[in-house]
Amino acid sequence: MKKLSLLSILLAGLLVFSSCDKEELGPVANTSEPGAPAMTSPSSGESFTLTEGEADSVLTTIEWSKPDFGFPSAPTYSIEFTETGSDGFVEFAQTQSTSYEVITKDINNALISEEFVTGQEHSIDLRIVASLPDESVGAAHSEPVTISITPYFAEVTYPEIYVPGGYQSASNEGGDWDPGTAPALYSVNDDDTYEGYVYMANANNQFKFTPERNWDNDWGDTGADGTLESGGDNIALSDAGYYKMNVDLNEMTYETLKTTWGVVGDATGSWDVDQDMTYDPQEKVWTITLDLSAGEMKFRANDAWNLDYGDDEGDGRLEQGGGNIAVDQAGNYTVILDLSEAPYTYELNQN
Repeated sequence: MKKLSLLSILLAGLLVFSSCDKEELGPVANTSEPGAPAMTSPSSGESFTLTEGEADSVLTTIEWSKPDFGFPSAPTYSIEFTETGSDGFVEFAQTQSTSYEVITKDINNALISEEFVTGQEHSIDLRIVASLPDESVGAAHSEPVTISITPYFAEVTYPEIYVPGGYQSASNEGGDWDPGTAPALYSVNDDDTYEGYVYMANANNQFKFTPERNWDNDWGDTGADGTLESGGDNIALSDAGYYKMNVDLNEMTYETLKTTWGVVGDATGSWDVDQDMTYDPQEKVWTITLDLSAGEMKFRANDAWNLDYGDDEGDGRLEQGGGNIAVDQAGNYTVILDLSEAPYTYELNQN
């Protein structure tokens, strides 16, 4: 009996020690196959026709179940979409709730930004991606839900920042250091990364970036190291020219690239030798008049393939590295390249 009692005490002690040890370790993440969220609304097969008259209305409410990561968690959810059959999902919205009210104009703008043709029904896949701050825990993806949606035509308004500086009056951009008339940079993906082109007619220019068309806040570069500081020093560019500017407000960095533009392709005579375009500061476009053969062409910067634009959809809108632009009929053309605002566009006008 004494031996049995002693064995019981030892077993009880081991159980208590094991229990305390687990509590000290805390919850253990299931990093292999977390339970995925499941979308409950809308349902596959639903169809939506968007109208400008209901632009500010709630189109639908997307709802889903919370995933099981194997321990208490507060995921961030990304709502993503893509054309059915494509794996190129793009983010539409983020939330920490398990539902999201979709405003008609917001999804319409997102579709237009991804170059879905307006007035035409499209089949798209929606999915939910749940993620945690701990990157060792894999994101959980819902099964896609397939719906039909018809966007309407509207001019998309992208988030902007501005580039006021001492170059403005000489460059047909309003008064010097005037944010109200300064050229804009655009965040096409609404992700706090901005891009645009700024013409500086004279040498030895200085400028800053502002989030609004005023001086309530501004970003400069103290130390001229490519990083931005609130209220920092003026940014200087010594050469006149047409500059591509990229600003990343997530990392607080910026880049500038001086560019000249030309057309190239078998339609222009060669895929190796550019036909140089001329910048018109009054119209804020690049132009060239030349004879084109039936064939294909693109726009490229600085006589090199580091930066070029083509047209994936044949809709007059340009994409960086996009598809070749078709010239169906030989003739004399005036070619216009407009990089003054997003989206970038072009024209081929036969004379």
